[in-house]
Amino acid sequence: MGPLFEGLTDAIGFIVGSLLGYGLGVSLGLNLFAEGYGTGSVVAILLVGLGGGMGLQAARHIRDRQNRPPDSE
Repeated sequence: MGPLFEGLTDAIGFIVGSLLGYGLGVSLGLNLFAEGYGTGSVVAILLVGLGGGMGLQAARHIRDRQNRPPDSE
C-alpha cells in the first residue's frame, strides 16, 4: 500500500473521529463555537481533538491489521 492510501485512510479516520467527538459534545449541550473560551467551549474542543486522535489511531490499527500476514495472528 502506498503513501497516498495511508494518508487517505489517516485523514478519513481523523475526520470521522472528530465528527463523532463534535456530535458527543453537541449531545451533551456543549457549544464548540461559543464566544470566548468558557468551560463548555474548551471541553467541546477537547472532545473534538480526542475524537480525531482516536479515529486516526483506529484507522491505523485497522490498516495494519489488514496488512499483517495470515500466519502472524
